[in-house]
Amino acid sequence: MRVLATIVLCLLLGTCSPNLTLLEQVQRAGTLKVVTRNAPTSYYIGPEGPVGPEYELAKGFADFLGVELEIYTLDSVTHILAEVVQGRAHVAAAALTATPARQELLEFGPEYRRVTQQLVYRMGTPLPRTLEETYGGRIEVPAASSFVDTLEELRLQAPGLSWLENPLLDQQELLARVATGEIDFTLADSTAVLVNRYFHPEIRVAFDIGEPRPVAWAFRADRDRSLIVEAERYFAAPVAEERLAEIADRYFGHTDRFDYVGTRTFLQHIETRLPQYRAIFEEAAAEHGFDWRLLAALGYQESHWDPQAVSPTGVRGLMMLTLRTAEAMEVSDREDPVQSIHGGTRYLRQVMERIPERIPEPDRTWMALAAYNIGAGHLEDARRITQGRGFDPDRWVHVRDSLPLLTQERWYRETRYGYARGWEPVRFVDNIRRYYEVLAWITADSFEIPTIAAGSK
Repeated sequence: MRVLATIVLCLLLGTCSPNLTLLEQVQRAGTLKVVTRNAPTSYYIGPEGPVGPEYELAKGFADFLGVELEIYTLDSVTHILAEVVQGRAHVAAAALTATPARQELLEFGPEYRRVTQQLVYRMGTPLPRTLEETYGGRIEVPAASSFVDTLEELRLQAPGLSWLENPLLDQQELLARVATGEIDFTLADSTAVLVNRYFHPEIRVAFDIGEPRPVAWAFRADRDRSLIVEAERYFAAPVAEERLAEIADRYFGHTDRFDYVGTRTFLQHIETRLPQYRAIFEEAAAEHGFDWRLLAALGYQESHWDPQAVSPTGVRGLMMLTLRTAEAMEVSDREDPVQSIHGGTRYLRQVMERIPERIPEPDRTWMALAAYNIGAGHLEDARRITQGRGFDPDRWVHVRDSLPLLTQERWYRETRYGYARGWEPVRFVDNIRRYYEVLAWITADSFEIPTIAAGSK
């Protein structure tokens, strides 16, 4: 009777069959169900539609299986894990750490990243150097998270340690509460801290807690390991290492340089300056096939959205056009924000059209921005150097490493256009990527999502 009840339950949930393995069920249904969470480190609706490290990995796995991806979000780790335990989702892909407590209920797939847990506090408050120095402060962590397990272990060393488990908020939201001073401390993964400091620049790391921990997908613990075996094959495939490197660069590669004052100022300018020019950016983007947030990020990098900005070299205006570029783009008044934004956008489109169409996005956009800054000739020199070094000239992560070599005689003397300040376009693109990601995240829930460069192929 119990066996019959189990089979009936499985059939109702659509998770098992007395004759088919879980992998066969997924393939027969033609759908892989993945549960995740809405966060910059996992999944969100971005400028190209659904994006995020976990989304890209899950989409790759679905393609590997030859099925469609059905991905959905839940607010808490507790609910995410329950979806897998109860069989409503095939996989939990939510930047989960594989802790011993979780492994009692779930089976984890291959490790694909490592993170370090960190104690986070607010800038301007006393820096705690030990756990004992947090006594009396309010520590809050997500309920049923790996951070609870960590704190339980730490209390053996620090018996006075106390904390609150929040059943409604995740680590991203608790980092925001630390930034505003609503709570004193939280624990967060190192990648989450790197990303979220651009939204909440007041957060600071007090110290690391323990050794780096593996991040992996969670599967239902069951005798039927057919889907886990396929996940192991997927991550072990020859292209997996390259794919993981691309994802790491795309989502975390531009987070290594942080400027508190600059970030704080940027967030203030989003509120005070951007509203004056947003409609112009949107109009120019629609006309020339760009995401308006990319143009806004470019404009901020150039002038901090100041239409009267002037550089020592004579470039001026919101998009900081040279006199020669302004004339070529039919801009008669560089300090007119409408003319400047449209002129800068026309120029970016012109530069974009010189970048080979075979280069995929977003690499093509990052290279176009580099050429916008340093010139298309120097970019091509860097791409040739990249190829000569045995790397892929169509990947921004490789070209980015080659651009600074244009300052070294042994490299630039073999190029067509010679010496260039190659570190400048690297910083230029890195900054725009940071501004762009913040704008994309802030506006993602409210506006229709275009592609980065809709007019490119």
